[in-house]
Amino acid sequence: MKLHWQILIALVFAVFIGSASSSLEAIFGFSLLPSFDFIGSLFLNALKMIIVPLIVSSIIVGISNIERDGSFARMGGKTMLYYVCTSAIAIMIGLVLVMLIQPGVIDGQPAQQFLGLHADTAAVAERVGGSSGSDIVAIFLRLIPSNVIHAAAEGQMLGLIFFSLLFGYFIAHCGENSQHALKGFFQGLFEVMMKITNLVMRFAPLGVFALVAAVIARTGLGVFIPLAKFFFTVVAALLLHLLVVLPLLLKLVAGVSPIKHFQAMAPALLTAFSTSSSAATLPMTMDCIEKRAGVSNQSSSFVLPLGATINMDGTALYECVAALFIAQAYGLELGMVQQFTVVSLALMTSIGVAGIPSASLVAITIILASMGLPIEGIGLILAVDRILDMSRTAVNIFSDSCGAVIIARSEGEETKLV
Repeated sequence: MKLHWQILIALVFAVFIGSASSSLEAIFGFSLLPSFDFIGSLFLNALKMIIVPLIVSSIIVGISNIERDGSFARMGGKTMLYYVCTSAIAIMIGLVLVMLIQPGVIDGQPAQQFLGLHADTAAVAERVGGSSGSDIVAIFLRLIPSNVIHAAAEGQMLGLIFFSLLFGYFIAHCGENSQHALKGFFQGLFEVMMKITNLVMRFAPLGVFALVAAVIARTGLGVFIPLAKFFFTVVAALLLHLLVVLPLLLKLVAGVSPIKHFQAMAPALLTAFSTSSSAATLPMTMDCIEKRAGVSNQSSSFVLPLGATINMDGTALYECVAALFIAQAYGLELGMVQQFTVVSLALMTSIGVAGIPSASLVAITIILASMGLPIEGIGLILAVDRILDMSRTAVNIFSDSCGAVIIARSEGEETKLV
């Protein structure tokens, strides 16, 4: 059975087992949740274990090859243009739907009085960590790490990517002997890491089952009822971007089959949904895009690691919808200037705070502050944030993969998707 079908079956079982966990606990006499957490943590740790060596070796090998034909700057420009355009489109989709559906208004009244603030405001503030607009500026500080080893240990991917780009670029400008030795070493490292990635992928169905079952067991399905309007607004916007906008770009710009691309990326999409982490899913994304979609390592090694760090279409869309939902729930009338402010901040924060824990909460807090709304408004959305986090991560990953295909095709590559 193909991997994506195994993962999908595991996902379905996880929903049923997670929903019935309380009944199963009564039968077996012990809680299943610690077992789910243990297996899920093992899978996540295995994915995170291979991120740093895989990214470093992949980028260095890819960039050293790109630089030989002088296409580094051209490919970089195309990649950044794609990231900005798709994120802006995603935000505009979220803006239009939230203004049309008005999830923050119930029976013509602000939803705050109907929903209530069930979350502990102090806990929310602690998770956000007192972040402000300076987090956007901090992206430039994280770009150049003072200690690359420390950056790797701390998972500061932006600085690690920047260093790897420089390293690969200057390998191509070394003498022939040095260039041959360095490229041989990193090529070998990359091949070993891909073999380890294949091993970890074999356990993906088990990891997905444990991660999703744990989420359902904790949250249950009842939390969606009071926030159904907001939940389905976000999901509708994400699906519109995932199933309409990105496939159109694949068909019209890259000239490839969107259906074949979905099939190629299915394991990565399901893993992204279960892990809620673009970085943790990156090894599987690279494996799918190279082996199943046929994109060269030269293109994927540049586009995908960078995309997993700064290209957050789903996150940007969610930030916009969540901030405007909270504004509606508090009865705030939004003019064109305020809407433009929300769109601009959502675009910047989706890039600037992506590497920070609880990144979406940080970004939403910045947007709320710009509109003069209290931080406790985040308490309105926390009940469904986890499931929506899983959904927007899948959109982030798919956008990255589409970018890799589009850039590769623009560079004249043939793929398996035509």
